[in-house]
Amino acid sequence: MFHLLESGFILIFDLLVVKPHEFVQYGLGCLEKFAALGDSCAKEIREKLRIVVAGGDGTVGWVLGCLGELDKHGRLPVPPTGIIPLGTGNDLSRSFGWGGAFAFNWKSAIKRTLDRIANGRICRLDSWHALISMPAGEELDTPYSLKATEEIPLDQNLRQEQILSNNQHVLGLVFVVLDVELKATNSLSVPRIRAEDSLLMRRMSIMKIIYSGYSCKQGWFFTPCSSDPGLRGLNNILRIYLKKVNSPEWVQIPIPSSVRSVVALNLPSYGSGRNPWGFKNQMREFVEAHADDDFLEIFGLKHGWHASMVMVELISAKHIAQASSIRFELRGGEWTEAYMQMDGEPWKQPMNKEFSTFVEIKRVPFQSVMVHGE
Repeated sequence: MFHLLESGFILIFDLLVVKPHEFVQYGLGCLEKFAALGDSCAKEIREKLRIVVAGGDGTVGWVLGCLGELDKHGRLPVPPTGIIPLGTGNDLSRSFGWGGAFAFNWKSAIKRTLDRIANGRICRLDSWHALISMPAGEELDTPYSLKATEEIPLDQNLRQEQILSNNQHVLGLVFVVLDVELKATNSLSVPRIRAEDSLLMRRMSIMKIIYSGYSCKQGWFFTPCSSDPGLRGLNNILRIYLKKVNSPEWVQIPIPSSVRSVVALNLPSYGSGRNPWGFKNQMREFVEAHADDDFLEIFGLKHGWHASMVMVELISAKHIAQASSIRFELRGGEWTEAYMQMDGEPWKQPMNKEFSTFVEIKRVPFQSVMVHGE
């Protein structure tokens, strides 16, 4: 993570050593303290600071989530964030004009990139609270952007019969996507390989080849989810409730029986630059997706061939809804776990046969501040 200062100096932090929340708490806190004591230099640096995140969607989301605490506590202005794309899909980077990959000749490209970030125009990104509520005692290995909490209950305006009073809660900010599937072995296998052999996975082309290999032999893309065709769709384990923009009422929406993967997307880019939601001329009931439109786009993928056609943009995905708040209710049966992914970070979500697990996503009142690369 880089921090551009008005004086031309650049501070670089290794996120393995200095976590984003530590910089927000102590680094920016020191600048604010000195500024309050009358230090004009500290005040100017704090006001004109820009942040650069070198990483993928998960890393960028992690940093943006920590910067969101500034807005929450009135510590303004929030520093704008630019991106050096070093992940696999880099959909956040693509959506804000930084491209899908960093230049191979990075030494000559880095100065040009930092200059663009220092002088680029400011734009906005919708931010969303993601809350997972599940029966107590379940072990959950979630992304580092999600933390255990006891303070935030589910929205009580929607009555649910199977919410336990002792449910455990996990909360975080999401910026890109939430993906729910029955089978997603590749999403869990690739991060494990990346952790075990970081040198192998440094080349983006190798990462994409490995992703493709897993997709063609495992998961819902290639294999049937169940011997019983009636149990292959997500509608057997999942209910979706949502709120329209500026509406206080929750409504349940049907899930097509053919859908095996449901995606709630905050960007016009998905799966390394594709636009599965489609364009204005491809839809009747909905509008085009934008990063700052106060909407999440919810769509479904049916099977491997359908996903392939969507990813080459010959057709759009199965449109389900656009909403400002979403609640997923998951209940096990034959299935004991679902596979979920948030901002590029996957995990297995346990499911109970008797009690539901809820995933609620609600728009927060502030937007993240981004630097556009074009």
